Amino acid sequence: MPQQAHIIAQRLLNLYRQEHVIDGGWSAVNSVFIQESNDPNVISELEALPTGSKLIAHINNLRSGKTPMDSIDKDLLPYGGMMSNQNTVVSLSENEKAQLESALNNFVPDPEHLNAIKQMPVVKKFGNDWIEDVQSAISSIPGMTAKWKTVVQTDKAYRIWDSAKRLLSETLTERHRAQIQADMPEYETYLPMFGDAGNEALAKLRTFMSSMQ
Repeated sequence: MPQQAHIIAQRLLNLYRQEHVIDGGWSAVNSVFIQESNDPNVISELEALPTGSKLIAHINNLRSGKTPMDSIDKDLLPYGGMMSNQNTVVSLSENEKAQLESALNNFVPDPEHLNAIKQMPVVKKFGNDWIEDVQSAISSIPGMTAKWKTVVQTDKAYRIWDSAKRLLSETLTERHRAQIQADMPEYETYLPMFGDAGNEALAKLRTFMSSMQ
């Protein structure tokens, strides 16, 4: 049963991450979440998967009636809401736009510049929603939108890099293998951005996956 529960949990997590390309959107996937998460083993498996805790919270909201069956709480959106079709309108003052535009024009994809962007008052005021809310606020300014995408990709790349380094510093187990397998598309996308060190980390993760199969 644990192996079957793991397969179901992984499938539910994939649906959660891919809702934006599924016909019927949240209405379609939410019904699957409710139907296939009754087994406590499935919930246990989700707890061990990356972002699984967010999906569990969403399922609990659905079961309690807090979240309608055609929706999801904004704080629980996968990828920080970057793939969502929701149209949240956020506005910035002209001074905030000017400050942000200046920072984006000088942005270099490294930790120093990324941290400087994240520490700007115009960004910090959005808290954990900074990615999607700033994107919404500048959505009508194509030049800034393209530059903001670079910031978001840089933030994602360093989070993936930190995740890979943390995994490779631990004693890897079958549970880790499942996590690596689930996140391998992201490792393959972002780790090569870190040159030889990133490619070496990616090779080690692939070797570990193969050795545990």
